[in-house]
Amino acid sequence: MSTDQFTGKQLAAFLLVSGSTLAVVVTVGLLLREHGPGNMGDGLLQGAAFGLVVAAVMTWRVSRRPDRATTFERAWTQTGDERDDAVLTRALAVLGLAACPLTAIAAIAIAFGASVEMCLALLLFAEIGVGAVAFAVVARRT
Repeated sequence: MSTDQFTGKQLAAFLLVSGSTLAVVVTVGLLLREHGPGNMGDGLLQGAAFGLVVAAVMTWRVSRRPDRATTFERAWTQTGDERDDAVLTRALAVLGLAACPLTAIAAIAIAFGASVEMCLALLLFAEIGVGAVAFAVVARRT
């Protein structure tokens, strides 16, 4: 059964978690701008702003036109039906299984002298790619 309306508790919890997360991210970003190497703080703040905009768009699409929202949007905002939840759960399980070997590969590359920043960036992109491919494959098969 689709749950396309947010309850008062869900809305309050969402606002509390969002506000707390935003406060922590802004604080850490500003501390990194002041004390971190290079432009690390700027990158964190820009990435967080992008993520916040994407999350807001997904929430808006699900609340306004749930019939036109994607499976991922409904599953991520926890307003989807059982199939949406199952697809997200399976995709995250695949990502969890792949995270350990990917992290081990990055650690070995760093041990052999590869640039730490590049290895961690590639690790993040690889995990995002694995998650996206896993979600697409699981959604297509179910």
